[in-house]
Amino acid sequence: MPQRLLPWLALCACASLHATPQITESRLQALASQPYWLALGHYTPGKLGGWRSYVDDPKFFLAADGGENPEAELKATLKALYAPASLGDKQAQCVFPARTRWLKQQLRLSDLPQPQCKEFATWYTDINPHSTVLVFPAAYLNSPSSMFGHTLLRIDQADVDSNNTALLSYALNFGAYIEGMNNSILYAWKGLMGGYPGLFALVPYREKLSEYSRLENRDLWEYRLNLTAEETGRMIEHVWELKQVRFKYYFFDENCSFRLLELLEIARPGTRLTEHFPLTAIPTDTVRAVKNAGMIERIDYRPSREKELLARAEPLNRAEKRLARRLADDDKLLDGSEFKALPADRQALVQDTAFRLLRYRATGKERDELDAARSYQLLRAINRNPPPPLPVERPGQPEEGHQSRTWQLGAGSRDGRAFADYGLRMAYHDLEDNLYGFPLGAQIELGQLKLRQYEGNRWQLQRLDLVTIRSLTPRNELLQPLSWQVSSGWERVLGKHSDEHHDSLVAHLNGGAGGSWKVSDDLQAYALGTARIENNPDFAATIAPALGFDGGLLWRNGLGNLSLEAKGDYFHNGEVRRNLSLGQQFELSRNLGLRLSADREYSHLAGPINEVMLELRWYHY
Repeated sequence: MPQRLLPWLALCACASLHATPQITESRLQALASQPYWLALGHYTPGKLGGWRSYVDDPKFFLAADGGENPEAELKATLKALYAPASLGDKQAQCVFPARTRWLKQQLRLSDLPQPQCKEFATWYTDINPHSTVLVFPAAYLNSPSSMFGHTLLRIDQADVDSNNTALLSYALNFGAYIEGMNNSILYAWKGLMGGYPGLFALVPYREKLSEYSRLENRDLWEYRLNLTAEETGRMIEHVWELKQVRFKYYFFDENCSFRLLELLEIARPGTRLTEHFPLTAIPTDTVRAVKNAGMIERIDYRPSREKELLARAEPLNRAEKRLARRLADDDKLLDGSEFKALPADRQALVQDTAFRLLRYRATGKERDELDAARSYQLLRAINRNPPPPLPVERPGQPEEGHQSRTWQLGAGSRDGRAFADYGLRMAYHDLEDNLYGFPLGAQIELGQLKLRQYEGNRWQLQRLDLVTIRSLTPRNELLQPLSWQVSSGWERVLGKHSDEHHDSLVAHLNGGAGGSWKVSDDLQAYALGTARIENNPDFAATIAPALGFDGGLLWRNGLGNLSLEAKGDYFHNGEVRRNLSLGQQFELSRNLGLRLSADREYSHLAGPINEVMLELRWYHY
């Protein structure tokens, strides 16, 4: 028997001050099938019929089979509402205020006991919900865990705009609860398979703001929703019901964004948001769904600390940037001849850049007395000679970029053999894709399948990519981030039988690290050293290692994106494999692209092979 039932059942056995109303079975069945009751219980149709709740915690349910039986849970809730008021905070009305509100409205319950819900009342008054903001911390290139972005809700009080009190608001977040330390492989596996419990949490917004825009250097997009005060309050009542209640957390579907869509369906009955995400719930897609539902009335942008630093340094020449970097290391240079020789307006920019760089470096570290002293001296100089206001260019809105799933249809020729290519990528962006809303040099792909049909109706699996991630963040005079890449899956490579029209299908895992440099605003170069392990039927060893290189250019042009890449792998068994490729994406519309690609491959096991292909790419969720 659920533990929540025990206190009030014990008291009911002694005395019942209020009788449960007599309601027909047909009426109860009709209520239990109402979309709003199903939303309150987080029910979804079971794979074999019936219902199941996303909630995996038995303490959320009052009926023994409440997780699979919405009607039984409704009956148990209705009965529990009439438990003695002396139960106080343990009475069902105090534990389930959202259920109580709805059942009172539907059944016109006017004779309920009146418990004193002190804990709930104190909690609700402290939050003081009035309006809601959907917050999207955008993807950050050098953080793999953030590459999809994230969503949370900010709960504002009535005076948030007039008194500028957003930092005093609360952030409502759903996330995986991780006890102890897990290595990256175990973390990824458990996240994919639902091995972590997921919990809702309400924390001060200033903490989340610091975590995302400061610690992780992520831009924040704030979408003010047009929820009324009553709708926001209704949602927060349900959050109380979910306090310390566990869900299973899955990275790609039952994640932070999906759970928040469920809450918005509670806030505004009849809103159908979750039904758009049966397979995956990529945060940008969920923001787009909220926007398409007409729930957004205003969009604000908060740049990250890194974005602000780079924007302040933008007007500086190379010598001034180098001086700013040295000032961040030694504030005594404020009295040096090189700094004093600058005009006052340039001094203001240089010292402000140095201060921002110093604070950027200190992010996430324990307080250092020397850094604190340098910061103080730079801040004093800034106060004496303040810089002009900081302009930060607002990038393209993430939800206005292309959708996450991609269908591909291509035709081409490989060494004189015509072929057709058919592909599907589950998520979500590569270096040549339509760029609006994405940073240049970012790539993250999951679950890409490509089938090839050659002349004579010969079909083959061309590639199956499990994951491909590339983070090509440019280095500059102030910041020197590491560029890196990793990929795994199966792909066709040149082999002993390639001349017989049979390339080898190999399993591989490879990665690399190096640097990227911005040549101009629209041109970027990169060079990485790489390592690869491969299972190849043409090799004697089961696993063959290789070292290599990968370098190229990315050019944002008037037609779309162009990439030129050269890479090579040098295996321990003497095999050498090199590749030169060119790709140009023509952006036809936000969700439609045409890609022209040309490749020249070389292997010691086969002669050079040339391939050219024209591919239509449809971005569709």
